[in-house]
Amino acid sequence: MSARELCLVLDYGSQYTQLIARRIRELGVYCEIHPCTVPLAQIRSMGPRAIVLSGGPASVLAEGAPDVDRGVFDLGLPILGICYGVQLMARALGGRVERGTKREYGHARLEIVQASGPFAGFAASEALDVWMSHGDRVAALPEGFVVLGTSPGSPFAAVGHPERRLYGVQFHPEVAHTPRGMAILEGFLFGVAGLGARWTPGSFVDDAILRIRAQVGDGRAVCGLSGGVDSAVAATLCSRAIGDRLACIFVDNGLLRRGERAEVEHVFGGAMGLDLTVIDARTRFLSALAGVSDPEVKRKTIGRIFIEVFEAEARKVPGVRFLVQGTLYPDVIESVSFKGPSAVIKSHHNVGGLPERMSLDLVEPLREFFKDEVRAAGEVLGMPRHVLWRQPFPGPGLAIRCLGEVTEARLETLRAADEIVTAEIREAGLYEAVWQAFAVLLPVRSVGVMGDDRTYDEAVALRVVESRDGMTADWAKLPYDLLGRISSRIINEVRGVNRVVYDISQKPPATIEWE
Repeated sequence: MSARELCLVLDYGSQYTQLIARRIRELGVYCEIHPCTVPLAQIRSMGPRAIVLSGGPASVLAEGAPDVDRGVFDLGLPILGICYGVQLMARALGGRVERGTKREYGHARLEIVQASGPFAGFAASEALDVWMSHGDRVAALPEGFVVLGTSPGSPFAAVGHPERRLYGVQFHPEVAHTPRGMAILEGFLFGVAGLGARWTPGSFVDDAILRIRAQVGDGRAVCGLSGGVDSAVAATLCSRAIGDRLACIFVDNGLLRRGERAEVEHVFGGAMGLDLTVIDARTRFLSALAGVSDPEVKRKTIGRIFIEVFEAEARKVPGVRFLVQGTLYPDVIESVSFKGPSAVIKSHHNVGGLPERMSLDLVEPLREFFKDEVRAAGEVLGMPRHVLWRQPFPGPGLAIRCLGEVTEARLETLRAADEIVTAEIREAGLYEAVWQAFAVLLPVRSVGVMGDDRTYDEAVALRVVESRDGMTADWAKLPYDLLGRISSRIINEVRGVNRVVYDISQKPPATIEWE
C-alpha cells in the first residue's frame, strides 16, 4: 500500500485486541493484527514501524502461558505493551511479575509520575481515569526502565525505557472507559514512533482499486450482490477498477423485506449503473424450506440453494475467472486469532465453499477494512448515504426472523410488522443511531381481545440494539412513547398479531438475531 507505515499488533487473546487496531486506524495509522505466535522472521519481513503487545486472559506466571520471542525487543522498534503485554515485556527483559495483592478490575486512577514517552503531552502529577483488568502486576522493573505512572494497585502502572523506546501500561488505553486513552496512543504512535497519519479513506480506496486491477488484469469477475453495505462497496470498488468486466448477480430468495428487490434494481442497476442480473428463485427457496423449523437446517438449506443458483448463473458469464466477496478485516482476524476457533454458535451466512466448487480466484477488496472504514470508503466513492448506512441484514433473510416454519403467509405478516418498525425508527430519527432494528415473528399464540371478540394470534418480538461492530451489543433504551406507537401500529395494522414484546437481552449472552 502506498505510503503505508505499519503498526503491528501481536494478539495475546484479549477481548480488546480488535479495538486496539480500530483505535490506531482512527488515528490515521495503518495497523494489522497477527497472532503472538508469528515467527520473528515474518515480523521482520512485514517491516513494521511500531509494535503493540496486546492484553490477554492468561497469567504470565502460568505454565504454558503465551510468550514472546525475545528477539522482538532487539529489532530497534518502538514497542507498547498493554496489560498482559507490559507484564510479558518486563519478565522477558529481566524484571519480575507477581500475583497482585489487590486485583484491579474496572475504573482506577493513574497518577503520572513522569510526563514523557506516550505521556509527553500530559502534566506531571496529573491524575487520569483509566480502565484496569488484571490480577498480576509488575513487581520489579528491568534494568533501564523508569516509572511513568502509578495506581493504587500497581506501583508500575506505566513504565518505559526511553533509550530503547520500549513502553508499557497496565491499563487499557483503547477502551472508552479510559477517556484520554487516544491521547496516550497518539503519544506513542506520533511522538515515540514518529509515524504519520496516512491511513485515510482516500488512500485506501486508491490502493484497493490498484490492487484489484493488478489481480484481475484483463479478466472478468462476478459478484454476489445482496444490497448490503459490504457487497455494495466491494462491487463499486471493483466496478471502478475493471468497469464492465464485472458482472453482479442478485438472487431474490423470497426471504426479502418489502420492496427490497425493486430498490436493489433501481439503485445498483439504475442509478449506479452496475451490470446487474436479478434471479427470481423465490419458489425454489420456499419449496425447500417447507416444513423446516430448525434454525441450522434453515441456514444450511438457504446456503446450499444460493450456491446452486449463483453457480448456475455465474457460469453464463463468458470468461469469468474471479469471484468478488465482501470479506471484512474482522473475518480475517478471527481466522488467525490466537484464541483459536470459537465454538460454533450458528452457521455463518456468508457463502461457503463457492470458490472451490467454481474454481474461481477470490477478490476481496475489503479484507483490510473494518465496518466503519467500509462506509468511509463508500463515501469517497460517492455512494448514496442510504446504501452506506443501511442496517445489517442477515444472508438467510427473514427466514431466521420467522421462527418456526417459513411460509409465504407468515413472511407477509413479518414483512408488514418489520416495515412498521423501520418506518417508526426512521421517523424518530434513530435509524442511523442504532445498529439494528427489526421485528421477529414468534411461533407462539396468545389470547387477546379486539373489540368484543377473543383472539388467539401470534406474537411479534421487537429487537433494537446499539453496537459499534456487532460483536457485542446492548438493547436500545427507546422512549416509551415510541415503543407504544410501534406496538399499537403492529397490533392494529398487521392481521394475525395481537401481542408485541421488547427484547432487552444483551449480546453476549444472547445473539442479535434470534436464530
